[in-house]
Amino acid sequence: QCFFYTKEKNKMIDIKKTMQDIDLMKDNIRNRNMTVDVDDVISLYEKMTAQQREIEDLQAQANKNAKKIQGLSGDERSAIFEAGKALKTKISTLNSKYVEIEKRFNESAKALPNWTSQDVPIGNTDEDNLEIFRFMEPTNFDFQPQDHISLGNKLELIDFDAGAKVAGSKFYFLKNEAVLLQHALKSFAFSKAMEFGFTPLQTPDVARNNILEGVGFAPRGESSNTYEIKDHDLSLIATAEIAVGGLHSQEVLREDSLPLLYVAESHCFRTEAGSGGQASKGLYRVHQFEKIELFAFTTPEQSEVVHEKIRELEESIYQDLNIPYRVVLNCTGDLGAPAFKKYDIEAWMPGKGETGEYGEVTSASNCTDYQSRRLDIKYRCDNDSKNKYVHTLNGTATALSRTILAIIENYQTSDGGVLIPDCLKPYLGMDMIKPKSSKSPVFSRKF
Repeated sequence: QCFFYTKEKNKMIDIKKTMQDIDLMKDNIRNRNMTVDVDDVISLYEKMTAQQREIEDLQAQANKNAKKIQGLSGDERSAIFEAGKALKTKISTLNSKYVEIEKRFNESAKALPNWTSQDVPIGNTDEDNLEIFRFMEPTNFDFQPQDHISLGNKLELIDFDAGAKVAGSKFYFLKNEAVLLQHALKSFAFSKAMEFGFTPLQTPDVARNNILEGVGFAPRGESSNTYEIKDHDLSLIATAEIAVGGLHSQEVLREDSLPLLYVAESHCFRTEAGSGGQASKGLYRVHQFEKIELFAFTTPEQSEVVHEKIRELEESIYQDLNIPYRVVLNCTGDLGAPAFKKYDIEAWMPGKGETGEYGEVTSASNCTDYQSRRLDIKYRCDNDSKNKYVHTLNGTATALSRTILAIIENYQTSDGGVLIPDCLKPYLGMDMIKPKSSKSPVFSRKF
C-alpha cells in the first residue's frame, strides 16, 4: 500500500484554479507587492501529480500480480513473486521521491496569497487605501491638546518607564483608572457583540505553530512577528484570530450550524513594534496588548453578508463611543496574504503626528477559503454529498490599548482631565478622570 497524502495536502489555495488563471494570479501577486514564483509552484505540482500517477499505475500492477499469484504454483508463482518484489522496490523508491516533491510543492504553494476581490483598489501602501465613510469630523479644542503619553503620565494612567524596566521597551503598565477603563471597554464590546449574535470566548495565549501557519502567520524566520516558545512547538498568539481560527481545525461542520460567530478576548504579543517615531509612539504600537476579536465561519454564500455585519458592529462600537473615525477599503498592497477583501476603521487621534492623524483601531477581513484549506475546515453541504471548505472572516471589535489612546486624547479637558464616554459610564462608575493632586491618593482606601 502507498501513502500519497500528507497532513500538508490542503495547506494552499485551490491549485487547479491557479493553473486555470496563471496570469491572473501573477497580476494578483504583483498588485499585492509580493514576490512568488508561480511558474515554480505549477511545475512542482505537475511533477508531483505525474509521480503520483506513475506510482498508482505501478500499484495497480502490483495488486493484479497479488491476485494472480494466488492460483499459481511452481516456477510461474516464483516469477510473479519476484516481479512483485521488484515492483514493490520501485514503488518505494518513487514514493520517497514523491514525498520530497510534495514537501517542496507545499512550501512553495503556501507562499501564494488569496485571490483579491474586484472592488479592492490597486496600491502599494496604506496611503493608497480608499476612504469610503467618515463619522464626525476631527475633534477641535479651544486649548492646546496633549497627547496620551503626557496625559497618561500626569494622570498616573500609563507607566512606560516601569514597563521598560520590567520587560523592555514598548511594554507598559496601565494604572489606576486606565485599568478600569480597559475592563469597561471589554465589557462594553462583549455586550455589543453578543447583541449581534456572537458567542463569547476566552482563548489560550499560545497556539501550536501549525495553527499559526494555517491562519497565515509565520512562526519562524525573518518574516515572523510572533514570539516562539523555545523547545516547544508553540508560539504566543499575535491575535485571538489565531486561536479561534484553529478552534474547528480538521473538522467537518454542519451546514445548518453556519454561520458560527465568535467574539474572543486575548492577550496579543508581537515582536515587531515599529519605529520609535511619531507614527508608533506610546500605546499605538507595542509588544503586548489586549484585543476583543470577532471571528466567523460561514458558507461561501454567507461570507459577503457576514463581512458587512462585522464592519457594521465595529462601527457601532465607535459610534457609541462618539470617537471620530473613517472607514477605508484596503488596497492590494495593504491586504496581507490571507485577505480577499479588508476594511480598516481609523479613529482620530489628536496627539498622533504633528497635528493629529487617523490611526487604525479595527479591521474586518474576508479570508474566503484561504485559512480553511490550510486548517482543513469543511462543512457538509445538505444538497451535495461532497464536503466543502468554509469561509473564514475576522475583525477587531476593539483594540483596547489604541481605543484607550483615542479616548484619552479626544475626551481630554482644558484642566488636564479626561471625560468618560457616556456608553462606558455604567461599566466604569465615574464620569471623569480628574487631574491628580499631589497631596491626595488616586483612590480612597478604608482599612
